[in-house]
Amino acid sequence: MYKKLIILALSPFLYFSLCHTSTYASPKETSRLGVWISVFSEEKIIHSKENVDKLLKNCEKFGINDIYFQIYRSDKAYYNSNITDTTPYKNISQNKEKDNITYLIQKASAQNIKVHAWINLLSIAHNKKANIIKKYGSKVLTLDQHGRTSLKGDQKDKLDKYYIRENQLFLEPGDRNVREYLTSIVKEIVTKYPKFAGIHLDYIRYPSVVPFIPGSRFSSHGISYGYTKENLKNFKEQSGIDIIKSPYSRDNYKKWDDWRRNNITKLVKKISRAVKKINPDIEVSCTIVPSPERTYLVTLQDWTKWLNEDFVDYVTVMNYTDDTKLFKLYGRSIIALAPKNKLHIGIGAYLLKDKPDILKQQFNSLHELSPAGIVFFSYDDIVRDPSALKYHEKGS
Repeated sequence: MYKKLIILALSPFLYFSLCHTSTYASPKETSRLGVWISVFSEEKIIHSKENVDKLLKNCEKFGINDIYFQIYRSDKAYYNSNITDTTPYKNISQNKEKDNITYLIQKASAQNIKVHAWINLLSIAHNKKANIIKKYGSKVLTLDQHGRTSLKGDQKDKLDKYYIRENQLFLEPGDRNVREYLTSIVKEIVTKYPKFAGIHLDYIRYPSVVPFIPGSRFSSHGISYGYTKENLKNFKEQSGIDIIKSPYSRDNYKKWDDWRRNNITKLVKKISRAVKKINPDIEVSCTIVPSPERTYLVTLQDWTKWLNEDFVDYVTVMNYTDDTKLFKLYGRSIIALAPKNKLHIGIGAYLLKDKPDILKQQFNSLHELSPAGIVFFSYDDIVRDPSALKYHEKGS
C-alpha cells in the first residue's frame, strides 16, 4: 500500500504541472524532472532491453526527462572499460548481443529524455583492491590528521567512540595521479558513449564526519581530511607552512583549507575541460551536500566558483531528509547563492517510503522555489508498483 501512497503523494504536483496554471511557474514548464538509477537497482535496467523499455515507458508516464544512470562506482566499471575492473560489466553483459547502455541512450534520446553518466569519483567504497590502489599504492587514499583513512578499520580505534567516520575509502584529490586517473575514466566514458547527454560527477568532495568541525583550525576537537604525506609536503613547498607543526594561526589554517578546497576545484576543472573538448554540448553536473556551510568548510566543495567560472553547467543538491522544515531551509539557502537555472534539488524518496505526506510537502515546497530541476533518489523508490503509474498517464 505504501508504494501506491508514494506515487499518490507525487501525483497532485505532477498532475497540476500538466493540467493547470498558478501564480507560481508550472514545474512542467520550468523544472526538469529526473531520477537516479543506482548500480544496485532491483529493476536491473541494463540487464535486458525489456527492462530498458519498461524504464522509458515509466519515464514517459511520469514526465521524467533526466535519467542519471550509474556507470562507475568504487573504481569498478559497469561498462566495457580498458582502464579499470570490468567484472560488473561482464556479469551484466553475459550472452548479450548488444550493449544495453547504448540501447538505453539511443531509445531515450528518441523520446527526448536525457541520459547522464553518473560517476562516483573520489569514493571507492570498501574496495581495498581497487585498480588505482594496485597501480599507485595506498598513498592515493586521503587521511585524517591522525593518519587514518575514512574507512572504519577492523581494529578498534579509541577515537571512534567520539566520531562517526563516513566508513568509505576516499581518494586524495590533491594527488596528481588521482586527478589524472579519474579524468581518464571520464574521458573513456565520453569517448565510448558519445551520445550521453551529460556527465554527472558524484562524491567529488572530501569525506564527511559526525560531528563536523567548521574548518581545520578546530582539528584539535574534530576530524578533517587531506593529511597525506604528499599533500603536506606540497602545501609546505607552496606556502612555507608546516600545518602540523606550526603554531596556531587562523591565517595558516585558512590557507590550508583554501589549498585543499582548490585541489577539488582542480579536479572539477580538469574533468570538465576534458569532457567539453571531446563534446562541447555535453552537460557537466556535480552533486553537493545540502548545507552551504558544510560544502565550504567540511567537504570543501567550492561549488559557487564552479558555477561562476563555468566548470559545471549545474549542481544537484542532495537534500535528503524527512524533516520538511530542514528541507525547506536547505533549499532556500542554496537557491539564494546561485542562479536557479543552474540548481537542481534532489529529494530522498528512499527515506519517505512510509511518509507520503512528507514527500508531498517537500515536492510542493520545490514548486514554490522553482529550481531548474528536481531529482528523485531513487528510481526504484518511485516505481515499486507499476500499476500506480496510471495516476501520471498523460491526459488523465
